[in-house]
Amino acid sequence: MSLGLKRGIVQLEPHDKRWDEAAIQTIKILKSILGDDAIDIQHIGSTAIPAIKAKPIIDIVVGVTDFDKVMLHNEQLRQVGIFYRGSDVERQLLYVMGDMENDTRTHHIHIVKWNGTEWKNYIHFRDYLNDNENMALQYQKVKEELESKYADNRVAYTHGKQDMIDIILDNQLNG
Repeated sequence: MSLGLKRGIVQLEPHDKRWDEAAIQTIKILKSILGDDAIDIQHIGSTAIPAIKAKPIIDIVVGVTDFDKVMLHNEQLRQVGIFYRGSDVERQLLYVMGDMENDTRTHHIHIVKWNGTEWKNYIHFRDYLNDNENMALQYQKVKEELESKYADNRVAYTHGKQDMIDIILDNQLNG
């Protein structure tokens, strides 16, 4: 199984069932460390959507009520290879897994307020695309076009997807 990409690189791969296994294992580890401080933990993002290609990086969302409580686990998380990377997006904490020396990431773990806007968007986006293969394939097409333009510029790639993500979330909420 191919898992992980150098930071900043964009490379889409066909869905791999082993991504689901990798997500399940990581969720177990997170649950064992975070305990009751995590209300729910789910596999999200394109690796959780079998119909489409994805960057081989597992996205996981952890719903919490208190960011400070999660921060108390940072040392324990670090010992199992889960590293705190700060708050790259407002109202979210980011943790990563991978080969830090080679700047390779295998997992992005997003800590958000459980049942808040970010939580709902992550879950609804995944569920909507899993229920609507046509829309999922349109999303894949956008991703493939962006990949060909921005293979070494993940920021531009991510920015480019946002319009399509907004359309999908809008459809899902108002559909």
